[in-house]
Amino acid sequence: MLRRRFLLGLLVLINVVLILRLGFSEQGYFGYRELDQKVQELELRIENADNRTLELSREIRRLKSDKAYQEKIIRNRMNYVKENELLYIFPESGELKPQGETTDAKQN
Repeated sequence: MLRRRFLLGLLVLINVVLILRLGFSEQGYFGYRELDQKVQELELRIENADNRTLELSREIRRLKSDKAYQEKIIRNRMNYVKENELLYIFPESGELKPQGETTDAKQN
């Protein structure tokens, strides 16, 4: 009878230890949930990278084949102008520096 109780107590203790280990170890339930969340984040990053790659491929294809699109990109990014066009570039800060006689007078 004492032997059975000891054996039963030992088995219950082993089960409690296994259940705690299953829940709280790196390879347990919570570790699994954390890894699953990381996998979902990485899949989302891969999907975003795939979408960006597809957009860039389309833009490359369009740049190779569409002359009007090439011209638009060159004009916007490099400030190129056609003949008989004027390009005005404004300062980014919004402040205009005085030009003309007042500037020359200050330098003298």
